[in-house]
Amino acid sequence: MIPSPCTKVCTLDESTGWCGGCGRSAQEIGDWLYASDAEKRAILARLPARLRRLAQ
Repeated sequence: MIPSPCTKVCTLDESTGWCGGCGRSAQEIGDWLYASDAEKRAILARLPARLRRLAQ
């Protein structure tokens, strides 16, 4: 089981649609429970770059 990257800081950025806490989109957050491990790993791989962009 791959744990959720949720940090309990749930605020969606208006320009990107990504969560300011974890970097996921609303769609990815909603789909997380039903996503396969491969899908979750793919989402997790995208998060560091998203969070860096949000921090700029």
